[in-house]
Amino acid sequence: MIRLKTQPSDFNWYCDSERISITLDRLIGSFRSICWRGRDLMAGAGGFVEADNAEAIIARIETKSTKIESLLKQYKPVEALKTALEGSPPKTKDERCKSANWIVVHRALMAIKDIEGMLNALDVEYYDILMKYLYRGLSTGDRPTCDQCLKIHEKLTERAGLGCILRCLTDTINTV
Repeated sequence: MIRLKTQPSDFNWYCDSERISITLDRLIGSFRSICWRGRDLMAGAGGFVEADNAEAIIARIETKSTKIESLLKQYKPVEALKTALEGSPPKTKDERCKSANWIVVHRALMAIKDIEGMLNALDVEYYDILMKYLYRGLSTGDRPTCDQCLKIHEKLTERAGLGCILRCLTDTINTV
């Protein structure tokens, strides 16, 4: 069971014997200027995906889903995760697209057994998007999903550093 204990400036995640503690004031407070500069840059970025494009995105996700199922049947979970993370629908506020893609990513995440091997095979460019999906998984409250996400989060943070967490928390444009 995951419990969220909040103190004025501290969020702590607990899951059985594993503990991940993130002090948001320490992370975000020291990088406040970066966050504001990033928001200014993001304000100039292109708009969000329109509703009529959402149907095309969902069709691509369905195609991707069949490919991922095929890879999982061939016992290739790392390739399935790469495929799931590729072409994640950026800049969309359509919850149908986000949910459809989360289901695909979740299926691939839950099939991962060797986390170190997965991170070795995964390109660095996927770390930030993977971190976003890990936080999405933690928000579900489902015990097996949270356990898997916490295990991957620990190893990913060791590999990518705290910058990966900060980029994930401050990117308000590409939400998952």
